[in-house]
Amino acid sequence: MGPTADERLLRSLYAEHGGPLLGYVLRLTGGDRQQAEDVVQETLLRAWRHPEALTGRPVRPWLFTVARNLVVDAHRARRSRPPEIGLSEQAAIPTEGDDIDRALESWSVAEALADLSPSHRAVILETYYRGRSVAEAAKILGIPPGTVKSRTYYALRALKLALEERGLAP
Repeated sequence: MGPTADERLLRSLYAEHGGPLLGYVLRLTGGDRQQAEDVVQETLLRAWRHPEALTGRPVRPWLFTVARNLVVDAHRARRSRPPEIGLSEQAAIPTEGDDIDRALESWSVAEALADLSPSHRAVILETYYRGRSVAEAAKILGIPPGTVKSRTYYALRALKLALEERGLAP
């Protein structure tokens, strides 16, 4: 007997998002692999239990939000209990939602940049991240200034689309 639709959904979610999700949760848990694996498992389990939450929206941001909430909830629960003897202190997880949201958005922007073509990524990095003028970027990249301008235009359009796919652009 083959796998059920539920099993296929869970396997598909893990295959597509498990690695990046584990990396993200490892950073949130200060490198605690056991806790990170537990959070990833619980996150995927919640997606499996509520497949309706995944329809009509990008899946990865939803998974990352659920994982972040699980980590923050576990951190708050540990802080509300008296310390247990023999346990080492875990790295403090910022409870400020803005810090975690900014980190998640920053990571998503980095992923979106990685999806761009190398020539588009290069002009974005030179003009926006390194703050170079069109003339400076042209000299560094070895292309005419007009090419820098047109690549920047098309790179920004491609970046906007990549961010929209991740649910980060209006």
